[in-house]
Amino acid sequence: MHGRPRKALKPEDEAASSAKAEKLRSLQAQFLANHQNSIYSKEALDLSAKLLEINPECYTAWNYRKLAVQHILSNSDSDPQSIFSDELKLVENALRKNFKSYGAWHHRKWVLSKGHSSIDKEMRLLNDFQKEDPRNFHAWNHRRFVAGLMERSEEDELKYTEKVIGANFSNYSAWHNRSVLLSNLLKREAEGYFPKEKVLEEEFQHVHNAIFTDPDDQSGWFYHLWLIDQTVKNEAPLLVSSWPSHGSSITIIGDNGLRGCGLSLLNGTQSDSGTLPIILYFNQAVKGINSSTVAIESELLTKELVWKPLAMNNSSTAQVWVVYLDLGNMELQQSKTYSVEINIGHSSGILSSNGNHYGDPSQISFEVFVQTANTEPTEGQGGKRTTWNDTNFQKIDHFQELDSIFTADQNHHIPKSLDWCTEEIVKEITNFRDLLSEYDCKIGKLTLARLLTALDMLSSQHDGRKSNTEEVLQLYTDLMKLDPTHSLYYKDERSLISLKQITSTRDSLLPYCHYHKDATETFTGHVCLRLQNLSLSRMGSIENLLWVQMLDLSHNELQSIEGLEAMQLLSCLNLSHNKFGSFTALGPLRLLKSLKVLNISYNELGSHSIDTTRYLCSSPVAHTEEFAWDRFETLTGSVNATNFWEAFLLFGSLALTELNISGNAVADENFRSFLVKVLPTLKWLDDEELS
Repeated sequence: MHGRPRKALKPEDEAASSAKAEKLRSLQAQFLANHQNSIYSKEALDLSAKLLEINPECYTAWNYRKLAVQHILSNSDSDPQSIFSDELKLVENALRKNFKSYGAWHHRKWVLSKGHSSIDKEMRLLNDFQKEDPRNFHAWNHRRFVAGLMERSEEDELKYTEKVIGANFSNYSAWHNRSVLLSNLLKREAEGYFPKEKVLEEEFQHVHNAIFTDPDDQSGWFYHLWLIDQTVKNEAPLLVSSWPSHGSSITIIGDNGLRGCGLSLLNGTQSDSGTLPIILYFNQAVKGINSSTVAIESELLTKELVWKPLAMNNSSTAQVWVVYLDLGNMELQQSKTYSVEINIGHSSGILSSNGNHYGDPSQISFEVFVQTANTEPTEGQGGKRTTWNDTNFQKIDHFQELDSIFTADQNHHIPKSLDWCTEEIVKEITNFRDLLSEYDCKIGKLTLARLLTALDMLSSQHDGRKSNTEEVLQLYTDLMKLDPTHSLYYKDERSLISLKQITSTRDSLLPYCHYHKDATETFTGHVCLRLQNLSLSRMGSIENLLWVQMLDLSHNELQSIEGLEAMQLLSCLNLSHNKFGSFTALGPLRLLKSLKVLNISYNELGSHSIDTTRYLCSSPVAHTEEFAWDRFETLTGSVNATNFWEAFLLFGSLALTELNISGNAVADENFRSFLVKVLPTLKWLDDEELS
């Protein structure tokens, strides 16, 4: 069992184990010879059966049996029913040896799918198996398969599940099966399972019997978590944020010819890309974002636009989508305001990964104002070096641009929320406060934190009641002390809540917004969001940060920046003094087209071994990268550059002008020389100007 220490074997047991291992090796050698030579004689089949009865985990032997059955049936007049019956008996013997053998269960499913076996007999046998081990998830998974072959109703299966739970509610597999069955019944609005609210109310009462009887048993708690999710989640995909936000005004700064124009976004930086990103951020991953489902109307539109999913796995489904208006080659008129109107979902085609249609056709309108450039190039473009000291920042008393951002986002694309959801969550909070007043348990505190978070999410949409954030933060702090084994999880959850608290309103975000000054005390025009020294271990609330161009996340505990790829305006980023252990953890940076300044000093890069075998072939199973071997070998020359592969993938797609990697184990002279080659745009490395 999990967590139990191994005991040293006695001499006699060790000798018996060695003899058993030698016998198994001999059987495997004979079996592999038969398999390699496609020998399917009775003797060969008996030998494979003997091997599987000793070691049911031998996948190759199960696959050999499949090939043997197919060979025998295609080359003789053998009775299929008899052959498949023998296979089922073999699987049964193997399962008695190891009831949790994946290979045995998969082989049994394969045999039954051929249609020559009694499904009724299989269900009776399965009932006997489940009496021996009613919590075995393999058996429950197989039961769903067999019930499907029998065309047994989900209602009947739900009754069976309830019977098993009634006998012993400490059965996670049975609760899970109940959630699977109920999901299907609710989705198709089966008779007696509609409306959803009535069913969920009954389920909450049902699971309370288990939780309040034995609060230390986790089975019911997990089902309760599923019920919370069913109560608050929106099945249909919705747009939760965008950049530019609805009603905002963007200023473009360029030279007299307006070539290679830059962006002045919230008094921000100049960019040499000449593109204006439009970002759509949904509540879940979607596909089908294209010119048909998202229509853009503007004088700035000179050609058909191609929407791109911001996903690290090259998927066509993503939570965040972006398109770029190419303004660099346009003859824009000075002091003119251009209108842009975006219509989303008025034509069908936007779907979630579960097949649900976009449920909120909506519109975003914003303006683009053209202004003549009259400023010198700022950092990141060959000017002064970017510094991140406290003296380089000045707090902002009033940041007018935030008003338009939060006004737009708080009244834009808000899904319709049922009062029932809020009432049910409030009832659950009351129930679990009562439980915790009598019985102090870790999972009870965790559930209360989740309920309060769900209530805040629902309340922010329609009734504006007081936030429970402080209590939730304290609950996670307490849990880190009470349950140190899972402290990293609690710390991540606490980080998400902290970021939600900081970014949810204009007033909460303003204290973290600073004007940036260079080394000569000159304001650069950047507005920096400073989220340093907050003990953050995970990023979140990115939907509220799409406008940010300069971000300071230094002196935290981050090991990943998943989600940061949505911040397409980001040009300056400070990730120093965190816990990044590999360049792979920085992968989202590859999708940030505007990134010019990056500080990743004093992390753990190079301190941990990396798996370099994944770059040896372009296998979709191993990774999603196409590795440019020719360029890599040219850049590294004769240097043994195995540890440079991840860095090459990251920096090879960036156009940085400033980079700081000092304080990392990887940062030796060879690596610095490699970076200068892979980043031809680089002008500053580790605070030193390159010649």
